[in-house]
Amino acid sequence: MKCDEDWVIKAENVSYTYDGNNQKALNGLNLKIRRGAKVAFMGGNGSGKSTFFLCLNGIRRPDEGTIYIDGKPVEYTRKGLLDVRSKVGIVFQEPDDQLFSASVYEEISFGILNLGADEDTARREVERVIEELEITPFQDRPAHALSGGQKKQVAIADILVMHPEVMILDEPAAALDPKHTRKVQEIVDRLSEKGITVLMATHDIDYAYAWADEIVLMHEGKVIRQGTPAQVCTDRQALEEASLELPVVVKIYERLREKALIPEDTPLPGNVEELIEEL
Repeated sequence: MKCDEDWVIKAENVSYTYDGNNQKALNGLNLKIRRGAKVAFMGGNGSGKSTFFLCLNGIRRPDEGTIYIDGKPVEYTRKGLLDVRSKVGIVFQEPDDQLFSASVYEEISFGILNLGADEDTARREVERVIEELEITPFQDRPAHALSGGQKKQVAIADILVMHPEVMILDEPAAALDPKHTRKVQEIVDRLSEKGITVLMATHDIDYAYAWADEIVLMHEGKVIRQGTPAQVCTDRQALEEASLELPVVVKIYERLREKALIPEDTPLPGNVEELIEEL
């Protein structure tokens, strides 16, 4: 049994309905997120992933239920929301939805200055993040003139400069070419190494299986399964309900066992490379 300090996020009976919509986007959702974990959120379109993320950041206020950050319920006052947004940052699926400043440098500066940092502190932090995320070559360019991958880097820098405890990424690889997908994935790995709790919505079951500490499956505004990748990705019924297929490595593993090409007691591998080593 984990103590409360181990959970950075807790949601209790959270429901939310968009205006003019009869169906609840979130419907009595309950879950806990362990501090420092890498968590993949998966489910079909309309399952509630993005709505839950917006509630975590205070952009949406639940109609019912309570969200706790660091053990404290979110308060929907100006001070309360500033506190939440200093701890929980979100990178939207479409970076154009959050980039609005004249230059990349100004864009990254905005959030930390808005939180009350003085100009010298803000400058040091912005320069640190720009170097860390390899943004220097285009730091003076207008954000709207960047490529999709560059915009995603800047959107992540927007949040990282504020030293969040939790980073939310909604489909971070959406519409990116393979080169920029790898770049974003490298950045995400660095976030995890810093001890930041990373929540990611993704439709890529193979990536989620190999990357995540936990996978959360959602359907019709509820959590239908939460557990380790091995636990979730062998639950065929839950995967089907969430409109997902088995990861490739699990398919291969099960076929090899059926054909007695690997021993029955071979543990489920974490990725294809581990499976190859068993052959």
